[in-house]
Parts: sequence; C-alpha cells; structure tokens
Amino acid sequence: MANRVLISVQGGITIPTWLDDNKIGKFVIEVLKKLSYDKEEISILFCNDSAIQQLNRDYRNIDSPTDILSFENGTKYTDEEGEWLSAGDIAISLDTLPKNADYFKVSQNEELKRLLIHGVLHLNGYDHGEEHIEPGVAPTDEMLVLQEKILSEFKEINLI
Repeated sequence: MANRVLISVQGGITIPTWLDDNKIGKFVIEVLKKLSYDKEEISILFCNDSAIQQLNRDYRNIDSPTDILSFENGTKYTDEEGEWLSAGDIAISLDTLPKNADYFKVSQNEELKRLLIHGVLHLNGYDHGEEHIEPGVAPTDEMLVLQEKILSEFKEINLI
C-alpha cells in the first residue's frame, strides 16, 4: 500500500519543537493502512486559531476557531507512480490542541492522534452528525466509535 501525506505549517507562527513532519506523516500513513486505503494523498496544515477561524468562517459560516477542519477533495490524478486519489486537506489548530487535551484530560499526544484520525475519517466519507466526543461518555456514532478504536490501537505511538 502506498499513500502520501504532505505537511505544512502556517507561515509566521512558532513551530512547536515536537512537530516532526516525518513522524506525523508515518502515523497518518499507518492509519490509512489500518483502514485499507491505498493511493491516497492527504495534506495537513498546522495553523493557529486565527487561521482556522478564518477557514471556518469562509467555508462553514461559523465565525469561531475550532480544533480541526477537513476538506474533502475526491479528485483523481495520475503521475509516474500511477493513479492517486487527492482525498483532501486537514487543518489543525496548534492553539486549540492543548486546550482540547486539558478539556478531555488526555495528553497532547493522544489528542493529536485523535484529531489526525478524525480528519482521515472525514476525508474518506465518514460523518458524525451532531455527536462529538465528550469526556467520560462513550460515543455511539459509527465514525466516532471507529475513531476511538483506531486510537486505542495506536496507544504506544508518540508524536509529541
């Protein structure tokens, strides 16, 4: 199985010392393999609350920051390695990541993995409707149940 993950960081922000493109890319590729996705390309942007708020306002008409946004693409293209699916783009707020970790009483490492898995699932057609992960409450939505299952299978992986 071959997949591609392209990682970028918003210009002008301080890049956290833990942000390792290679580690994060390998993790997302392992998640894609676990889900049996092949020949997908995903881009991930790490940004601040201001940038994600702008994206949220522009594309969802919600004028507030959020933790993660996923933008499905779904187009195919061909290069020297064959045909690829441009699954889409994920934006993650580095400002909201630690706030979420505190709220859920988990490490930032666990929360980052949860967000990455969440984004991958959205780019592949999953949706959780109005249900969201709540502290101490087991999810019932198919997407969120799958997300937490995958997260538990990658418990030993350290991205941060």
